[in-house]
Amino acid sequence: MLRPIRYVLTVAELKNFTRAAEVLHVSQPALSQQIRQLEEELGAALFDRSGRAISLTDFGRVYIEHARKALDHLDAGKRALQDVRGLTRGLLRLAYAPTFAEYLIGPALRRFHAAHPAIAVEVSELPLEEIESRLERDALDLGIGFTDVRSEQLHTQPLFAEQISLLVGTGHALARRRKPVTAQQLQDVPLALLSPDFVVRKFADAYFRAHQISPPVIVQANAVGTVLKLVKDGALATVLPSTVLREHRGLASVPVTPALPQRTVALLARKRATPTLAASAFTTLLLAMIEEEGLERVGA
Repeated sequence: MLRPIRYVLTVAELKNFTRAAEVLHVSQPALSQQIRQLEEELGAALFDRSGRAISLTDFGRVYIEHARKALDHLDAGKRALQDVRGLTRGLLRLAYAPTFAEYLIGPALRRFHAAHPAIAVEVSELPLEEIESRLERDALDLGIGFTDVRSEQLHTQPLFAEQISLLVGTGHALARRRKPVTAQQLQDVPLALLSPDFVVRKFADAYFRAHQISPPVIVQANAVGTVLKLVKDGALATVLPSTVLREHRGLASVPVTPALPQRTVALLARKRATPTLAASAFTTLLLAMIEEEGLERVGA
């Protein structure tokens, strides 16, 4: 369909079939045939051929106006595709579980913006269930969560092992302890924990049940930052990934025996979906950053 439109525009500009054919590098009969076929499809003559000079009909003038706009849009589309291929434009829709905001997301997004400043990024901090749901609906490109997803529609790419730890402020009495805290001793440690809907809290509660202990939970909060501030400034301990120490000073990790559980961090995406170029670039950058930071890769 584009070829006859370009033929029409060239004839309209040159007002001559012969010269138009020469410019387009086609034979005049082929040019005339293509334009007549287009006129038959449209049900109207575009050119008045009765005089010596070729001129546009009323139908032709209206059609030319819209044809030029259409070709301009198509050319702009081609340029936009080149921009996307060169990562000079595009969009990354990313969501992550809350604890990753404290050590992983900030450094990753800073690197990504430095490498691809023209790519727009939409980030959301969401519960794992919501991340899975949005990925299934194609409302996200990537999610950062854990390998134990419930949806069969999602692909998980293991990234690294995340150790859950007992964290205290550097002024806390346990910060100077050399021997591990036993599960039974943990029974007497006042805690500030995330609310029960957080995955890390579910891991902590499962550990407490397995060892038949009930440590005093003095504060529950729905924000990791709130918990960390309480722990840094007071006598409370918390149970969070030890990796938050990378981005937060004033904290110490206390060994516990038996050890608190590990979980495997994973990059989540929809199965059988073609990743966007922006998503592929972020994945490559994230894997490189994990390697550089010395995080324990899983399945590498």
